Amino acid sequence: MPTPSITDLTTLATNALRRAGASDEMAAATAAALVAAEAQGLASHGLSRIPQYAGHLRNGRVNGHAVPQVQQTKPAALLVDAEEGLAFPACAVAVREAIRSARECGAAFACVTRSHHFGAAAYHLEPVARAGMVGLAFGNSPGGMPAWGGKRALFGTNPIAAVFPRRGAPPLVIDLSLSEVARGKLMVAAKKGESIPLGWALDKDGNPTTDPKAGLEGMMVPAGGVKGAMLALVVELLCCALTGAAFGFEADSFFVEQGNRPRIGQAFMVIDPAALAGTDVFSERVETLVAAMLVDPDVRLPGQRREALARKAEAEGIEVPDALIKQLEELAQA
Repeated sequence: MPTPSITDLTTLATNALRRAGASDEMAAATAAALVAAEAQGLASHGLSRIPQYAGHLRNGRVNGHAVPQVQQTKPAALLVDAEEGLAFPACAVAVREAIRSARECGAAFACVTRSHHFGAAAYHLEPVARAGMVGLAFGNSPGGMPAWGGKRALFGTNPIAAVFPRRGAPPLVIDLSLSEVARGKLMVAAKKGESIPLGWALDKDGNPTTDPKAGLEGMMVPAGGVKGAMLALVVELLCCALTGAAFGFEADSFFVEQGNRPRIGQAFMVIDPAALAGTDVFSERVETLVAAMLVDPDVRLPGQRREALARKAEAEGIEVPDALIKQLEELAQA
């Protein structure tokens, strides 16, 4: 299995997206995010998404030349219109402006509307941690889970992420899908011809399945049962009712090339610790909790594994299946 460098993979991914119809800025921002996910061991949100995105660009499901537009009528709240493009440029604008507003107001809420798949949710919060602030991210997605008691895919798997900076140490990074597992894991398993464990997904008739293809055509199981379904409802309302974006059931699946423009939403909250108990108190409280967690030698801090894998990838490159490299090269030369 080849281990190309992060730089080489980013160039390859950028060229593949540009050839499919993305603008230079959109291609570069998207490639950087997907390679970062691959480096952190998140293959379901990494390079395997490029053929999917390229198909959406070619088939008009994405506006490849969209330029995010900022609408701000209040000091600590803003809305970014992604103009039906790939999500990464618009999310970067939203987070950047939220950090700016939080420095002034203490906290800020920034949303993105008419958007697309935004990859690994925590990726967008990295600038927040670097700014010494707390960040929360929410995103809805095409219908993939039922409302509790329902039998049709209504809510997205709707990831939630949070980042808490630490003094002299990598931040705590929490990133989770509200389905039992991320739907991208089914996509990876289907491509490899592997089965999935029972409890991950349901087929289109609502029956438990070990076939990832049947799961992709059906529904994901909410994490924690009714609690996961209720949290998914919260995310739908935060990301769509406040922004005018499409609900999950209104957006066609990401896993097919033909379909509508998803027009989904994302939301980011940024909080400046200095505006509350103060930065020093915040840092002391975080480290007190971390120390208590690490008394148990089996505890691993959230984000620790991703950080270690990213450092290794930076030094040694990233292992990528031959078939995927070949597919990306063909897209880059199309």
